[in-house]
Amino acid sequence: MAESWIDLGPSKELQQPAPRLIDVSGQPVVLSYVDGTFGAVSGVCNHVGGPLAKGTLDGKYLTCPWHYWKFHFATGEGEPGFGADCIPSYALKQENGHLFVSAQPVTRRNHLPHPPHALARKVEPNSGALRVAGISTTAMDPKHPRYSGSESLLERALAHARTGGADTRLIRLSDLHFRNCEGFYSKSARACTWPCSITQMDPKDQLDQVYEAFVHWADVILVATPIRWGSASSLYFKMIERLNCVQNQVTIANRVLLRNKVAGFIIIGGQDNVQGVAGQMLAFFSEVGCVFPQFPFIAHSRGWTAEDMEKNEEALRHSDELRLGADQLAARCMEMATQLRAGQGTGSKISRGGRKAFDPTAH
Repeated sequence: MAESWIDLGPSKELQQPAPRLIDVSGQPVVLSYVDGTFGAVSGVCNHVGGPLAKGTLDGKYLTCPWHYWKFHFATGEGEPGFGADCIPSYALKQENGHLFVSAQPVTRRNHLPHPPHALARKVEPNSGALRVAGISTTAMDPKHPRYSGSESLLERALAHARTGGADTRLIRLSDLHFRNCEGFYSKSARACTWPCSITQMDPKDQLDQVYEAFVHWADVILVATPIRWGSASSLYFKMIERLNCVQNQVTIANRVLLRNKVAGFIIIGGQDNVQGVAGQMLAFFSEVGCVFPQFPFIAHSRGWTAEDMEKNEEALRHSDELRLGADQLAARCMEMATQLRAGQGTGSKISRGGRKAFDPTAH
């Protein structure tokens, strides 16, 4: 059968370095022009189907705008070291000043199998001792330790949980090196993956410890934060932005990764806005699927005029009420987790109305 060709138009008008999206027999194809040579490859990335035509050229490699996978602009081969992981390429020819592309690809897509990330395993309910994960979001320098009211009360809550027979785990965000969320979800809902694409591609990124604790390990999640300019700490927000990948699984796949997880909060500020900080934390953790006991947070503030921070620290160190509050917060969360484990929690499916249904097959 004779090869079929499609006329793309005058060659000179197509000589632009930026990738150009063209339609070839109903398929998205990327046309590029590099160092005097045309190239045409599939416009669909091997990873999760990102739009290569919206990416950029790094030398002779097309870079996907979603997660930065790279493919040769003409051969479709992956970047050095990943050459066998390739996308289809199309033949090109020039006649009478026009550029023609083959109607069908001349090479095939080859997506090499990649072992799944450890976080991608099935979420299994815990049947042993209750597990309580504490997340300290204070931004103090770990090389120069000093007193943190929020972390001190978190440690107190975890100690009380241990006396009740729970296993505990303390994670200090200031000890972890992790990248900020790069907002792939703003490009497409499908671009936000579980596990997080940053975690999958960057073995040095340590937020996997938080993902492991939240999704697979803990029954109870206790988050402690100082108040900074009326909000939770910067590390808290850096963490929850990276938890978009957990929330987006609900949107994309109707998959609730945090099921029957109880959350509680410790909020400590020299100045005010306790209710505002608590409201944000409750809203966010409800969106990722957590549930709350009655009175789900404890807090402390001496008000807007309290600039004498040394007195604030003194008040925290000697407050029997706050220490008792930390004990009781841990107890309330553990009691609710026990009830959920006994079968009084949510069922296998959760209705989540009020939002437009997402079609994962739509491109």
